Amino acid sequence: MRTQKCHGRVIAAVVGCTALALTVTGTGSAQAAHRAGPDRQTLPAHDGWAAYGTGTTGGAAADFAHVYTVTTWEQFKAALADGGSAPKIIRVQGTIDADGPSCATFAVPGYDFDAYLKTYDPAVWGRTKNLDNEPDDSPEGLRRASAARQDTSIKANIPADTTIVGIGKDAGFKGASLQIKGVDNVIVRNLSFESPLDCFPQWDPTDTADGNWNSEYDSAVIYGSTHVWMDHDTFTDGDHPDSTLPYYYGRIYEQHDGELDIVKGADYVTASWNVFEDHDKTILIGNSDSASTAAVDRGHLKVTFHHNLFSNLVERAPRVRFGQVDSYNNHFVAEDGYSYSYGIGMESQLVAEHNAFTLPTGVKAGSVLKKWKESPLTADDNYVNGEPADLIAVHNAEIPGEILQSGAGWTPTLRTRVDPAEAVPGLVDHCAGAGRLG
Repeated sequence: MRTQKCHGRVIAAVVGCTALALTVTGTGSAQAAHRAGPDRQTLPAHDGWAAYGTGTTGGAAADFAHVYTVTTWEQFKAALADGGSAPKIIRVQGTIDADGPSCATFAVPGYDFDAYLKTYDPAVWGRTKNLDNEPDDSPEGLRRASAARQDTSIKANIPADTTIVGIGKDAGFKGASLQIKGVDNVIVRNLSFESPLDCFPQWDPTDTADGNWNSEYDSAVIYGSTHVWMDHDTFTDGDHPDSTLPYYYGRIYEQHDGELDIVKGADYVTASWNVFEDHDKTILIGNSDSASTAAVDRGHLKVTFHHNLFSNLVERAPRVRFGQVDSYNNHFVAEDGYSYSYGIGMESQLVAEHNAFTLPTGVKAGSVLKKWKESPLTADDNYVNGEPADLIAVHNAEIPGEILQSGAGWTPTLRTRVDPAEAVPGLVDHCAGAGRLG
């Protein structure tokens, strides 16, 4: 047996599993939060950007009438809508399936995928004109109508002052897209998310020289919202990884979007002790370089990532535009298909410190960082395969045509504790993710 300390608790790890030893350490406020139970817990003071200003309490103030236990998608949506603006706690029990028995559930009369493939085959349609102006009765128009049905069905709008928490070790959503949009003060904890599978991706022959299939639906999107805490959640592609998806027109029929996107002026977000795994385009912070987007995002998108496990991802862990992003004490585990972890985008101010990276043979440390725009970053005290590594220096040496500058221009202060980078893999791998909240 060996022990690991997980955010104030002593964890006994036996053959790779975690068992709670009911010993609580730390401050009185931490002890009080533990006694309150997961559904009433609030974000501790100084715990990342979501602690800024008013802090993040979710639905902790909910009265008894506004505490719900749900086991179906219909019950979940009803609980979200009930009670008006009153604080609420929604306790999720078991796995809730949001996307129905099959994609045929959402298809409108007349939609035929074979007809779609025949009509827009590049050999027939070409590669210079997109499908945006196709009429409603065309294969693309029928695809749009079918996609609208799925959109209405699998999205759930999360109101302000809400806590959504999984009960036990097997709670979560399959095929759901949580929309945390234009609200303040939301907590989402102890839930597993299996990525929504877009039943009706759109073919765009003009997206790259070869065209692309483009899909919708993030497992969760924080859109123009403030004070959001995502904690002890697991995000995965589950039974439908990209390796199972077919190819059409020589391109993968991409049915996944992101796992967690933070966009449109969202602010004050903390993502802690989560697992992000088995996915391609994982986390996007700021979704465009355009002038209109910059006007909304500039000065916002303040996000903290700490003690998360990023495993078997391709890219965007995260890709950052504009925001002041603090990423520390995370463990990144690369496998086949790995492209990069941190994407350095327009006017981003990333601080990446005290992280650990486990890279397989053949993957060089310089690939951890990817430069999209000229934006200096801070990357100190990071470890690669158990050894200290200057990520910026290694990147610049290995990729001389993509020089990165050091110095993000700000110093994070909202951190409750910082663990030694070399201890991060053992700590995070045993304590992060749904079912490990305690």
